[in-house]
Amino acid sequence: MVELNKSYWNFRYDQHRTGWDAGEITTPLKEYFDQLGNKQIEILIPGAGNAYEAEYLHQNGFERVHVLDISDRVIKQFQERTDDFPSAHLHNEDFFDHRGSYDVIIEQTFFCALEPKLRRAYSRKCYDLLKPGGKVIGLLWNHEFGSDEPPYGGSAVEYDSLFSVHFNVDKMELAYNSIKPRAGRELFIKLVKHD
Repeated sequence: MVELNKSYWNFRYDQHRTGWDAGEITTPLKEYFDQLGNKQIEILIPGAGNAYEAEYLHQNGFERVHVLDISDRVIKQFQERTDDFPSAHLHNEDFFDHRGSYDVIIEQTFFCALEPKLRRAYSRKCYDLLKPGGKVIGLLWNHEFGSDEPPYGGSAVEYDSLFSVHFNVDKMELAYNSIKPRAGRELFIKLVKHD
């Protein structure tokens, strides 16, 4: 099995082996962001890749958005594309080493890029990074890929048992507004941190 480290992800970006990259913010997250009233919330987007979500939020007045990715290539490309984004909010590191305190963590193709054996640790790390009442919002695959490289799929039953340890599963349902290539294969989630 390959080691999913910085070199691996830089190679994938260099070779344009980024089938998960939609080239823009996807509809489910755009519509979620559009209904948020408080633009002062602290938001973390881990495994952000090209970070179209962060770019959209920043352009729409959200000032406390943090981008995290292990690939220095995508962090550099994001900086070049959005030169007014605060550099202090760019984190080129391993998610599990990150320290911070957030109101919302956005999940968009990061969970499926982690080795499945790290899924429990991901749930715990999200819990640790969130403030009381904090939320994980985003999308998870409701589909098995059967591959030994990312993306790794899964199911609602698996996710429910995994996240319910640290979160109230407020919403986990088939996304009604997925982009066409993902239609019928992704779940919109809203996980609320246990008190």
